[in-house]
Amino acid sequence: MTESLRSIPPRARNIIWLGWKGARLSIPTVHQTDDCLRRYAEGDQSAFADIVREHQSMVYSIAYNFLRDRASAEDLAQDVFLHLYKNLSAMKSPEHLRFWLRRVASHRCIDRARRSSLRPQVSIEEIAEPSAPERLKDPLIERMLGRLVETLPEKPRLIVILRYQEDMEPSEIAEALGMPVNTVKSHLRRSLILLREKMARLETRSVEART
Repeated sequence: MTESLRSIPPRARNIIWLGWKGARLSIPTVHQTDDCLRRYAEGDQSAFADIVREHQSMVYSIAYNFLRDRASAEDLAQDVFLHLYKNLSAMKSPEHLRFWLRRVASHRCIDRARRSSLRPQVSIEEIAEPSAPERLKDPLIERMLGRLVETLPEKPRLIVILRYQEDMEPSEIAEALGMPVNTVKSHLRRSLILLREKMARLETRSVEART
């Protein structure tokens, strides 16, 4: 982390550095976030700590599901909130804040992956749109699918995570990533087909291994 922490209030700094220990936080409401923004605008520095506490679960979820590494996800999430501290006065509404956090977290994920070459690139051919996958209940299958998602290129992988893990609509993803909605939908169509094909091959191998 290269950004200075000295200007950040101790309470907020502690939450940024120590707030990723696995506790599941309640989903922040628009009223709660709006109150925090109002307090911060009035000079209450502790409001930043409350904003971190309310939104850290969302930011960490995006980072972890993309990077698949707890330490890297924690570091990226902390970096996002350090950046937020320097820009919090520009947040106009709870919706703006949530959009800003998603956008910055998404771009930091892609930047981190490109710098460290975390995953191999794969080619995907244009294919007609499939139906959305059903929610999986088997944790083994969920983990297997998570590993398959890791093999996607950076942007398609992030789009799949934002759509099916974070429940964002294609229009929201397009706005966060700065790309056309049709490009987002195209990535989703091709990625889902590729994931289904890979899953089918793994299932076939598993059946053959048992016979």
